[in-house]
Amino acid sequence: MAFPLIVRNPSTFHTHQFTASSSFRTKSLSLLNFAKMEGSEITEQVTGKVVEDDDLILKKKVFVAGATGSTGKRIVEQLLAKGFAVKAGVRDLEKARTSFSSTNPSLQFVKVDVTEGSDKLAEAIGDDTEAVVCATGFRPGWDLLAPWKVDNFGTVNLVEACRKVNVNRFILISSILVNGAAMGQLLNPAYIFLNVFGLTLVAKLQAENHIRKSGINYTIIRPGGLKNDPPTGNIVMEPEDTLYEGSISRDQVAEVAVESLAYPESAYKVVEIVARPDAPKRAYHDLFGSIVQR
Repeated sequence: MAFPLIVRNPSTFHTHQFTASSSFRTKSLSLLNFAKMEGSEITEQVTGKVVEDDDLILKKKVFVAGATGSTGKRIVEQLLAKGFAVKAGVRDLEKARTSFSSTNPSLQFVKVDVTEGSDKLAEAIGDDTEAVVCATGFRPGWDLLAPWKVDNFGTVNLVEACRKVNVNRFILISSILVNGAAMGQLLNPAYIFLNVFGLTLVAKLQAENHIRKSGINYTIIRPGGLKNDPPTGNIVMEPEDTLYEGSISRDQVAEVAVESLAYPESAYKVVEIVARPDAPKRAYHDLFGSIVQR
């Protein structure tokens, strides 16, 4: 069953088609809600349908893991700006509250640690969540197992938690060059550097493989080098194992993650993204639609 989501702004109307999965149909959200993730203390929030004139604005709840990270925070902000409800998964509730100036009632903080197993994560995600965005990442240090704890086991825990609560949409922020060995990029300085800290890219690739075998509707986003600066070029999107250099603003990575929730063309795909000043600006329908999954 497909139904239109009509998002209204003062000048234009945009209509996207969402296909309702069986889990979607069985959940009694008063026409749905989006949210983020990062914690294990659970607080309940009720969100429902909002009717403005004759336009129905549907809110889905999206759970965002790593919501206070540099990319995760941008994902949360963009989801809220588009009218979604966000369940922000965080390890530190106080840090989360100071990180976000918004008092938006659609923003809910949940204390969670992705390394603590899928049961706690399933409780945090809850049965009112329709999608999970994973924007976690380990912090470089002397613990060489950290990439595996966070980027591998943590992501796997999230996927298994989704299966336990029947969440069938998963967005992962990964990285280009995760499959660098197969691409002949073993001597690429970026591949070498990123694997210095406990084989980070190998850990990410193993997590990606788990997602792809899980049966969950996924979009795996592999950005190039992440920049905190505002965008300076247009997005270039390529199939998996194509890009081995380039960079992109975190703002654009967040945008791709949020837009992937709206376009069915992004389903069951791995996409690689960078930004280039000379690249033409393309609609997301075309960007995602141009990717043929291998």
